[in-house]
Amino acid sequence: MNTAASTTASAPRSFKDVWLISAGHGLTHWYTATFFLLLPLIGKELGLSYTEIGLIMTVQHAVGAISNLPGGMVVDMVGKMGYLMAASLFWVGFPYALMSLTDSYWMLLVCVALVGIGNNIWHPAAISALAHRYPDRKGLVLSFHGMGGNAADAIAPLVVGALLAWFTWRTVVVINIVPGIVMATMILVMLGAFTMSSSRADSINAGGKKRSMADYMKEFGSLLKNKTLMLVCVSSAFRTMTQTGLLTFLPVYLAYELGYSPFLVGLCLALLQGAGFVASPIAGHLSDKMGRKRIVISSALLTGVMIAGMALAGKSFWFILFVALVGFFLYAMRPVLQAWAVESTPRHLAGSGVGLQFGITAVGASISPALFGIIADAYDIHTAFFFLAGTIIASNALVFFMPNEAARKPAAA
Repeated sequence: MNTAASTTASAPRSFKDVWLISAGHGLTHWYTATFFLLLPLIGKELGLSYTEIGLIMTVQHAVGAISNLPGGMVVDMVGKMGYLMAASLFWVGFPYALMSLTDSYWMLLVCVALVGIGNNIWHPAAISALAHRYPDRKGLVLSFHGMGGNAADAIAPLVVGALLAWFTWRTVVVINIVPGIVMATMILVMLGAFTMSSSRADSINAGGKKRSMADYMKEFGSLLKNKTLMLVCVSSAFRTMTQTGLLTFLPVYLAYELGYSPFLVGLCLALLQGAGFVASPIAGHLSDKMGRKRIVISSALLTGVMIAGMALAGKSFWFILFVALVGFFLYAMRPVLQAWAVESTPRHLAGSGVGLQFGITAVGASISPALFGIIADAYDIHTAFFFLAGTIIASNALVFFMPNEAARKPAAA
């Protein structure tokens, strides 16, 4: 690393951009968190089976898997982070508002597919920018970014659960677009063509030469041969299988099996996400100090145990306690795996590396809801929760094959 780059990396920085980008990330999660709460209502209105409900989220994540890779490429080539994040935020919110106009299951699938495209421009832009602006504090700043998502995931079910006491779900999705438009405007005004730094050494696209498409594709191919990066990505995919299956069917289970009102369902989801909000900065900071591998292994193991406990607890108080513990350990892993992937990726391919990670995780996320629904229809929903415990254990198993030093040494630019 040259002197200029070292100076830039070590200089103290304001966290103002971290808070703004984290708030924007929160709004991308706000819509998804709202939709998870609405799924039981939509499912009852349209007469959907568990499999059909699972297929809704499978379609969204499958489209996301396809769009993540080109999304990461766009970030590396365009580099205008503010514009890209504002566009992504609007693109995520608008299709949810369109759902208010449809009575067709197939049109519903089209809307969630559009969400899957828009949502996957955000992460390559935001995560790669933050990670390289704060190279020595990746775990911490990405945990703040994750906390924005957790906060929205926790607050949205409470707000929307309360709104559903007065409005139909169709009215709620229209009202819900307002905060996204406001935040997209704020990012556009305050960040604009923001590239995180005017310093060439600190630029996401630093590398010193203009690359042709052929050069870029050759370098992108090297990411697929990066053992550490690919193991992190596949481990992330299994973790996301657990998360997506849980978020899709926990509200359905609470509403259908336990007879909870929308507000009580929202309260349980808020508890899950609130625990994740607390866990994220703790895990991010510890991973910066102790290494990524140790934190991921312990979090994955405990998540699997807590999901099994939740499935066994039934209608008792212990069920709610296990929900909170699942949220704590499951979301503790997320910023750690993201930081691990970024530092395993060359600097000038940061957006592509994040796009690759989220593309692979989206494949896992697309598989999980459909499989859960099939298992729940064939057996029962409790058996399907044990399937989720298995996916997080698989995530943990892959981590054991990762070299210890990969958690501590950033990839060369």
